Amino acid sequence: MAQNSAPSARETLKTLPGDDVRQVMWRFQDRYDIQMLVQSTRGVARGVVARLVAEGARNSHDWTEQKNQLLKAYDDAGITTCFMDPHQGGFIEGPKNLVLALVALELAWVDAGAATGSLAGNLALSPIHERGTKEQRDYYMSRCVPTPGGDPAKVWRGAFSLTEPLPYVGVETGLLCGKVRVSDWKDGQEPMLHVDKRARFITNMGFANFSTVAVESADPRIKSSCMVIVENTDPGVFDRGAPTHKMVHQLSSTHDPVFNMTVPASRIIGGYTVKDGVIIPNYSHGEIIEAVFRRTRVTVGIMTAAKLLSAVEPVIRYQRTRFRGAASVNPGTPRFDLGLQQKEDCLQRLVDVWATGEAASSLGMATARLFDQLDPLEKVKDAKFAEQGITSGMAQMKAFRALSKQALEFIALDAQPAATRDAARYEALKADPLVQYLVLDAQANVLCPATKLWNTGHGATVMREAVALMGGYGITEDCPGFLGHKWMDAQLEATYEGPEAVQRRQISMTMASEVFLACFRVWIDELRAIAVRKPELGACTLANGMELWLWSLGHLQTAKDATGAKLFSSNRHGVVFPLCDALCWLLASRHQILDVLELEEKGKDSATVAEGLAGYVNFFSDLAAVQAASAAGEAARICAELVYGFNAVESCCGDTGCCGGAGAPALEAFAKLRLKVDACLAGSRLAKDRAAEALVQVMIPEALDYPV
Repeated sequence: MAQNSAPSARETLKTLPGDDVRQVMWRFQDRYDIQMLVQSTRGVARGVVARLVAEGARNSHDWTEQKNQLLKAYDDAGITTCFMDPHQGGFIEGPKNLVLALVALELAWVDAGAATGSLAGNLALSPIHERGTKEQRDYYMSRCVPTPGGDPAKVWRGAFSLTEPLPYVGVETGLLCGKVRVSDWKDGQEPMLHVDKRARFITNMGFANFSTVAVESADPRIKSSCMVIVENTDPGVFDRGAPTHKMVHQLSSTHDPVFNMTVPASRIIGGYTVKDGVIIPNYSHGEIIEAVFRRTRVTVGIMTAAKLLSAVEPVIRYQRTRFRGAASVNPGTPRFDLGLQQKEDCLQRLVDVWATGEAASSLGMATARLFDQLDPLEKVKDAKFAEQGITSGMAQMKAFRALSKQALEFIALDAQPAATRDAARYEALKADPLVQYLVLDAQANVLCPATKLWNTGHGATVMREAVALMGGYGITEDCPGFLGHKWMDAQLEATYEGPEAVQRRQISMTMASEVFLACFRVWIDELRAIAVRKPELGACTLANGMELWLWSLGHLQTAKDATGAKLFSSNRHGVVFPLCDALCWLLASRHQILDVLELEEKGKDSATVAEGLAGYVNFFSDLAAVQAASAAGEAARICAELVYGFNAVESCCGDTGCCGGAGAPALEAFAKLRLKVDACLAGSRLAKDRAAEALVQVMIPEALDYPV
């Protein structure tokens, strides 16, 4: 458990990690096409985007000609097309979740509004991509591909119009004011629909020429809600509306549009059938946004992670140069060379910022890769279920319940050594796409909202710490790295695509699934095996924290509070929501540890990484140990409050006993597990000391590579 190596006995970080390190950690070292996209996106971010911010473009709510430079820059860099498949005009084959995550990270490294504007075009296409007919997908996605050297004004650009002007903004996606009716339906001809929608807080509306619009039926001839595509050339009103007066993300165009238009029924996303004179959309708006948000929430989480990682270099530079220029501070003195880094506090606080950024990035990138595995399986699942006539959500849930036994069997076999498991049975289950889909889907249902919740929620809190480390400079417009802007931007990211309560609600409904919990138990065992080989990573600490969480979940599912009321229920948010928070800490730390192991294993195969590999691995191991201690400690605190906090206060214990019966036999197991977590923190502060010392020694460039 302890990490006892003295700082002088180990190699440590020499330079800040570059692309070669990140390619290994985030598993795209073999994808030259993605690497080139990352480079071109970085050129846009640290070129035109950074100049716009430095020139004060964020001071306007309007979409100006100055900001319009971004669209051509995105087109020229391949950012606009990275979402499309090659037959639609794109250049990257297969699922794009990791690609979009990397693009989001590069743009948000400089400005999250620019990242949002870029990703919003993909968000507009996502309903079509995920649930549209083949004809809809190919038609709209191909028209959003710019022609090399062509006119950017001729490229189709979309907006995703979901939220309504209900009281306050963007807080409800289930309630719709927008309506759809049958406008005209002649015998033997396609129905014409009238779409009436007032939307709120819609990104890209300053220049969009089509929108995917969520509406509810206001006509007995149309069943349920749906999403419809409207174009600015359709008959009627396509009013972009007034710009939203945001305090943040001003490099994205946000308006409150009004649509009052007539469109053919073929614009219903996913198509429709007609039964007894009623148009039945194949997908409700809720089914479409569920498929969309479970992917796009990941990129929003990555945007906040990028802020934390991007803060490291500016803070180090500020710390070292803080006192230079004063008459009494001479070159060659510790005060001149080290500045604030002579003191431990600012170093250790920066370690916490960096460790959080690593954990958030690891969680987000891992979830993006998970969806890249899941996407092709989902298409197979949809095709197989369609063949069997299993179309409704309830019917699919019933089918998967029947498959859960095989999924649990596969998870158990997969955890066994290859030499001892039933190889034939294992290969059969591994080859079953429905079983594999069920296993991955159970993980994705938790990891996606966990990425959004923890990265943007806790990340925004830690970003405040990064700004504070810059002193008063942190809240100026010319702060290096634009840290003040990034801190404010993070507040909006915590609300995008559902605020914290929405994410906690989804996690609370999925974290107790038997398939997910089977995976979770395997992860605990894997961490214990890692701890034997690599005790310095904090894997044992994390495993104990995960075991404590698992015990707490089981206890709360059966326990009652002092009044006799059931503790674990979907509407008892004071119980299930904190449990979700604790889980997110643990998941982020786990993926951070796995990324360090990936770097250690694969880094030696990279000529540019191998030279300083030991230093990188040692430093990232220390960050992982620091974060594992924080995660296990936070989870233990939350679980203790939930396990003990609903007991009645019997009397003041003083020095003689316990206020709430915590010594009862039923809770002795919890107390022992909590003690294991606490004892396993041994060495975590030594790791923090080593990481802090590395920050004093690491070399940084002479200046940031984008303007301030």
